[in-house]
Amino acid sequence: MEKLFKSIRRLGYRRGPGRVVGGIGGSLAAKFGLNVWLVRLVILLSFLLPVLGVGAYLVVWVLTPWQNGSIPLERALAGRR
Repeated sequence: MEKLFKSIRRLGYRRGPGRVVGGIGGSLAAKFGLNVWLVRLVILLSFLLPVLGVGAYLVVWVLTPWQNGSIPLERALAGRR
């Protein structure tokens, strides 16, 4: 699993410091140079898809590193050991 987390960190995604909920929209907007509100709107529209929108958001949320590089899933798995 450590290899997976290292490769995620190398992608360069980080939750934005000016996040509204989970920081995913800000992170994607910064990475691709898009307007943060446009990205947030697309995320909200994806929630209209019953399972896919919310499910995809949750997967991205547990795998996107915070500004300090810690990943929520990695921390959760470390706490179980």
